[in-house]
Formats: sequence, structure tokens, C-alpha cells
Amino acid sequence: MEWLLSLKHLKPGSFLGHPASYNWYAFTKDLKEPVKPNSNSRMTVERSRVAELVPPAVRFPYIKMGRSISGFRLDQSGGKFGPFSGQFFLGDYTLSIVLRASTEQVNGVWQGACYPFREGLATGLMNVEFSPQGQLVVGGFTTNTQWPVRGTAPFALQRIDWNGVMPFEVKEINIRPDGFVLTFTSPVDPKTAADPASYAVTTYTHVYHAGYGSPEVDQTAPRVLKAVPSADGLSVRLTLEKVELGHIHDFDFAGVRSSTGKPLLHTKAYYTVNEIPLR
Repeated sequence: MEWLLSLKHLKPGSFLGHPASYNWYAFTKDLKEPVKPNSNSRMTVERSRVAELVPPAVRFPYIKMGRSISGFRLDQSGGKFGPFSGQFFLGDYTLSIVLRASTEQVNGVWQGACYPFREGLATGLMNVEFSPQGQLVVGGFTTNTQWPVRGTAPFALQRIDWNGVMPFEVKEINIRPDGFVLTFTSPVDPKTAADPASYAVTTYTHVYHAGYGSPEVDQTAPRVLKAVPSADGLSVRLTLEKVELGHIHDFDFAGVRSSTGKPLLHTKAYYTVNEIPLR
């Protein structure tokens, strides 16, 4: 079984998916109780029934991208921390890692992607914070008794600085009606970037139910039909056989190289498709 870790949009008057909150409607005068979602369903199906239901903006696949995500901060450093300004940075307690997430609004609904960033931190991360100088400070603790934590230090406060060297990374993923646009931090090699075999995509979702956790279900493996690099080499337009509504799109970019022949620092990314744009 898997837990559903997610970044949520707190929209006034919305329902974020946990029916236990319905118990409080009896104590309100101005709010009407929404339709109750069905258990053992899918988030996309229940969104069509429950008008107030707002899906998670970014879902973090269990273990692949965290096990107990804790504090998060928006990078407002204006580039002091590198090329990811305007994105979220999040800590994970169990895996002692930092990950990042980018978001966009599609058809009025927030969604986006998550990406690996740094692993091997000293302890279980409880919070992250940016300094005025644009440094990312992470800290936490671990007891290593009832809850397993990868970082073994009993407590730690660590600082991550950008050294000014541009990493070759997938900077951001944005959805299109028939695929995605990948933006990179530095130019790609046009040959590997234009080869559909350089990319692998699988999709899956989770059971929306009252039980604790869910396996990955409804898996698909849409083919990459076409990959077209931009003239400056900083982006690639991927056309897929099908974009799956309500699914996490699990990307592997292992075949892509930079214009200088370097592999990506991280080859994985995961995009949550709540909406597909009309154009």
C-alpha cells in the first residue's frame, strides 16, 4: 500500500478530499454540505460528482519522491539559489531528501510536476527555509526508534548554497493538449533531444477511498510520438500517444544529453494531470 503525498491548493470554500471534515457542516449556518464522494473510486470521477472537490496540485509518488514530506518554501531569491526561482522546495523526514516542485494553472485548476533535488542530508528534515542571501537552510531530528529515518544524526541544521555552476537539469514541465514542453537549464544536444527513444513515460493513479494508502493503479505507457527541440535548445516539445487525465505522468529522460555531452543530473520527473488544456 502507498500513502498519497501531495501539495494542495487551499481554495476558500473548497473540499480537499477527506470526508471526515463533513462532520463539521452540522455546526455551520452559511455552508451547504457537498455531495459525499464514493469510496473505491478515482479522484477524476469524484470531481465530476463533487463540485467543491479540489484535487492535489502536485502528487509525490510514494518512496520515489518522498515518504513523509514536511516543510516547504517558495524560492523567492530572484536567482540567488540558482535557476529554480519561483518553484517550491520541500523536505522529507523519512528519506532525508530535498525535492522541488513547479506549478501552473490549467482551466482554472492548479497542477504541476515534482523533481528530485538533493539527497544524503544528515537527519530527518522537519523544515526548510531560505536565508536573505538565497541559501536554503534545512533542519530536523531523528529518534530512529518507531519511525525509520535515512539520516542517522540525532539532529542537524544544514545549509545548501548554489556555487554558481549551472547544473544540467529539467527545469520545468508544462502541459499541452497532446503532450508536454520540457524546459532545461542549459541547451540540449539536438540529436538525443529529438530522438523519441530518449524519453520514457508511464502513467498511473491511485484509488480514492477511505482506506489507508493505495497501490499505483490504471497504469499505461503512452508512446512518445515526436520530440522537437527549440531553436535555442532550451526546451523540447514532446507529443504523446495520449495524455491521461487524472494520472501522474512518470518521466524518464535518461537518453537526453546537453550540448556539451553531459547527462542530466536527475533523469526523473513526475507531472500530475488534473486538467488537459484545450489549446
